[in-house]
Amino acid sequence: MGVGRGGHQRAQGQDGRSDQGDDSRRRGRPDPDAPDRTLTRPAPCHAVSMGRMATERDQGLFEAVVSVAAGLELTSTLRRIVQAAVNLSHATYGALGVLGPDGRVRNFIHVGMDDATVADIGALPTGRGVLGLLIDHPVPIRIDDISAHPAAAGFPEGHPSMGSFLGVPVRVRGRVFGNLYLTEKRDGDHFTSADEHTVSALAAAAAVAIENARLFEFTRLRGLWLDGITRIDNAVLTGATTEDVMTLIASTARSLTSAQVAAIAVRDADDDFVVEIVDLEPGLACAGIMGTLVVEGQMPDWEGEVLALPLRTPDRTLGILHLLWNDPSEALDEDLRAVAESFAAQAAVNIVLAEARRERERLSIYEDRDRIARDLHDLVIQRLFATGMQLQGAMRHADLPGDVRERISRAVDDLDETIREIRQTIFALHEPVDTTSDSLRARVLRESAQSGALLGFDPAVRFVGPVDSLSGPPLNEHVIAVLREALANAAKHAQARRVDVVLEANSVSMLLVVTDDGVGLTDSGRRSGLANMSARAADLGGDCSIERVSEAGGTRLRWQVPIAQ
Repeated sequence: MGVGRGGHQRAQGQDGRSDQGDDSRRRGRPDPDAPDRTLTRPAPCHAVSMGRMATERDQGLFEAVVSVAAGLELTSTLRRIVQAAVNLSHATYGALGVLGPDGRVRNFIHVGMDDATVADIGALPTGRGVLGLLIDHPVPIRIDDISAHPAAAGFPEGHPSMGSFLGVPVRVRGRVFGNLYLTEKRDGDHFTSADEHTVSALAAAAAVAIENARLFEFTRLRGLWLDGITRIDNAVLTGATTEDVMTLIASTARSLTSAQVAAIAVRDADDDFVVEIVDLEPGLACAGIMGTLVVEGQMPDWEGEVLALPLRTPDRTLGILHLLWNDPSEALDEDLRAVAESFAAQAAVNIVLAEARRERERLSIYEDRDRIARDLHDLVIQRLFATGMQLQGAMRHADLPGDVRERISRAVDDLDETIREIRQTIFALHEPVDTTSDSLRARVLRESAQSGALLGFDPAVRFVGPVDSLSGPPLNEHVIAVLREALANAAKHAQARRVDVVLEANSVSMLLVVTDDGVGLTDSGRRSGLANMSARAADLGGDCSIERVSEAGGTRLRWQVPIAQ
């Protein structure tokens, strides 16, 4: 009954609805209560296309990351990054603007333009206009039309037209290293969010490659700096003079930094810094630079990058090492500046060691001179004096012929003259000594001081420019000979109360000027030495002149010869 009746009822589902819908589907009739499943089922062709594009993009990104990490040379790594970004985003042009410590573009690596186009454009971008947006706000940016953007600064003459733009910052160790710039997507499309995400992922992976390349480059350059310090250490140990050590410091620093100029300024008698050592890049057009550095002893006005490194020890500053670059992008980055500062500190220690060695040598010479002077006085002079006394006693007590007496008298006079010369030698042995006495500067000072005995006063001596750096043995001999002749003439004929000596050297010539306030030119012996001095100048391709200073008197000698290059 109930069972039989119930056996013929339709089964109901758990939701209380009957299976009528299933029965209808089985019969091919539509079920009005069934959900419309065609709205949620994806289109098969579109899904496959999207999946293929994502796979290709991922594969391209993977290959790009592998190519970027393929080497350790920094410049090549940066160029591979730009090329990979161009390939991934289908851009026509790409660039990486590396930022300097001041936040401006210091290096610009670009792809997509041929050399002729780059030459027509001229100067590379520095970070103005749209490029500056990414510098001021380092977040990814997409622009459909560069020229329509409010920040656009326009393109220089010869620059290809560019429409779409994608910019992505590249961060290394949490700091913005530079920015990737991509323009003019191919086929006239705009850059998409997918392009932005892909290039951003590339930038994150590139940061690791950049850091590795920078560490490799830093390690290599640091080794070169250490080698440079070793060469300077060896020079000090082998007895190089202070000037030689500073010259080596300047040349080493310039070669290691690829700077155009390296100059060392040291303190003068007035406690001002004056350029003493200069090292220039070979072939550098430097007439104005040399004039300022060498003649004036000052640093020139420089439009490029300048780095000043103090040569400092714990107790004093010995000087300043200046490095000058024409192109600011070639200057040292922050890490290498720290290495250069360490180099300068070690170089300062080497200068101190060279000076200490020079002082030890000076002390040793003084000790030897004291011993020699003591021996001359206590032994030689006393024996010569005793011999003279014996000869004079023999003359008084012996009946000698006149010619013998005369000969003995001359011998006694010779002994007296010898004793006087020995005493002058002893006196000279106690005078200050310069272990670099073979330098032109030291020889001029010594020659001038020796003329004081004839003049009755010491001449005033002044040097202009790196006299010792630009002179050599052949020229030095001529300069000393002319100076000696000029001072002798002033002592014999001028009746002067003051004599000024100026020796000036630059990259072109050496000029010696000797001026006195005496009676002026006469027809006597003052002109006799002029022929010799003129002949020396002519032999070297120079000239010599002598003139009256004023109507009241005075004479000025100018002797100038070219410096062999």
